[in-house]
Amino acid sequence: MSLRSKEKPKTVEKSKTFTTFEELVSDHEKGDLHPADLKPALLKALNRILQPVRDHFKNDENAKALLKRVKGFKVTK
Repeated sequence: MSLRSKEKPKTVEKSKTFTTFEELVSDHEKGDLHPADLKPALLKALNRILQPVRDHFKNDENAKALLKRVKGFKVTK
């Protein structure tokens, strides 16, 4: 049995901006983009994209009411 450090390895020495999804996939498939670098960057980007939606449902009274109503729905099969 071997133990590994839980610390994230330093896998990328510099930042890179991808202009297309295909470019990101290509680098990932070639091993040029390590999952330990992809996951936190993707999380940060998705949170940045979703924040205006969160703010809308937090600040708009109609959106708040709709969200409350939707959360009250029961899922049936």
